[in-house]
Amino acid sequence: MVAAPAGRRRVSRPGGSAWLQRVVPVLVLVGLMWLSELLDLLTPLRLDGYGIRPRDPDGLVGVVLSPFLHLGLGHLVANTSGLLVLGALLAWTTRHLWLVTAGVVLLGGLGVWLLGGPNTVVIGASGVVYGYAAFLAVYGFAARRLAPAMAGLFVILVYGGLLWGVLPLREGVSWQGHLFGALAGVGLALWLGRQDRTARRA
Repeated sequence: MVAAPAGRRRVSRPGGSAWLQRVVPVLVLVGLMWLSELLDLLTPLRLDGYGIRPRDPDGLVGVVLSPFLHLGLGHLVANTSGLLVLGALLAWTTRHLWLVTAGVVLLGGLGVWLLGGPNTVVIGASGVVYGYAAFLAVYGFAARRLAPAMAGLFVILVYGGLLWGVLPLREGVSWQGHLFGALAGVGLALWLGRQDRTARRA
């Protein structure tokens, strides 16, 4: 390891392969979602029953499993594009993909388990999509970094319509999953953004 002289520190920029490597975890997550949906459709496993069942202790396992379960291919396709675009932006502009993913899944899922509709089973990765979008919209401004802030503006302009999804407007759609996923994303963005800003100053 070679240190550059003070005042002339080199800034390494990821090459093409490094950009691709950062997106691999996103592709793996989406691949697992497709695999579980195909297993649900083509085998007698009936995996959708393992979603979040609010306030049912047996439904707590759904906090982790529900993002990988979908109500048919149409539901999965609708979430796949958002996950790929937003996940790639998150992976390219920060080093926090895994932490944000785990935080959104756990915090958002627990919110649904505590306050979701009674006698329902909540499945789908839309809470993660909302968490990614909310994180990207806030993180760059909290960290005071130009590239993530520009990505945040892009998300606000292109995905601003997601805001309607946190309201109870459509029957059969878990607006709680969208809301708590987004709140988890905002909270993580403020926390990690401030941490990164402080570390950069130090």
